[in-house]
Amino acid sequence: MDNEELKPPPMSLLDRYRGQRFLPLYTTTVTISGGEAGHGRASGIACSNDGNLSVNLRLPKEFGGPGDGTNPEQLFAAGFGACFHGVLSLIAKRESIDASAATVETEISFGRDPADGGYALVIEVRVRMPGVERRIAEELVRTAERFCPYTKMAQQGSVNIVTVVD
Repeated sequence: MDNEELKPPPMSLLDRYRGQRFLPLYTTTVTISGGEAGHGRASGIACSNDGNLSVNLRLPKEFGGPGDGTNPEQLFAAGFGACFHGVLSLIAKRESIDASAATVETEISFGRDPADGGYALVIEVRVRMPGVERRIAEELVRTAERFCPYTKMAQQGSVNIVTVVD
């Protein structure tokens, strides 16, 4: 980058959409390959289609792995937290509230699900907004919850799994 000033996304992203179908505005693809263990989670590589993401995946020590790389829960926490922070920042800006010191901490817990005996994720999001009155901060966070696509996906579910055989 040649000293180009970084800018936040446009406020128009907060405008309501009234279409009949889902309207994609951005799509990305990340491909996971199995690495030396032949297992994406244990030793895989995650690469985005544009080449901007290339991450070695490793099992955390808690699962018996070496823990010397990132794991899916960390990637999900980063994406969720970044999206929530972005929505929160845009909403605060729209309301002329300085939330530039805001932080979003996203904790993802992977564990056993008593409902079906399998596995599940639990997400805890902690928002800190120094200098913003608590009542206003809580209102901004509630509004961000309604706008954030990660929150909506987690609460409503919208995952499509497609099997492709070459």
